[in-house]
Amino acid sequence: MAYWLLVRTRAGALEGHSSTRRPAVQRGDLAVCYLAGAKCIFAVVEVTSEPENDPTRTRWQWRFAIRPLVAVDPLEAPPVEAAGVLPRSLGRHSYVRLTRDQLAAARDAIDAVRRDP
Repeated sequence: MAYWLLVRTRAGALEGHSSTRRPAVQRGDLAVCYLAGAKCIFAVVEVTSEPENDPTRTRWQWRFAIRPLVAVDPLEAPPVEAAGVLPRSLGRHSYVRLTRDQLAAARDAIDAVRRDP
């Protein structure tokens, strides 16, 4: 099992994630969703399918399904630094590998927001 940070441009439906290149994620991996504009982490998800290529799309042609495990309103979400990740290190990536400790820190930070309304 691997751990990921999924860079998203909107918080919307957490049913799938797209990438321009074939992602290394696999079914069963866990990921933290990062909202790029707000620079916050707002959900922990499980990858529920293998990446599939849609050759009819010219952009974001790789896609895989995700299932939310825990999520918070992005307006109340903790900053990405709570997971030990600096926003400037993300560049133009759509996903970044995390360590188990970074995933745990992100989950703890998101859970703290959920407990403190």
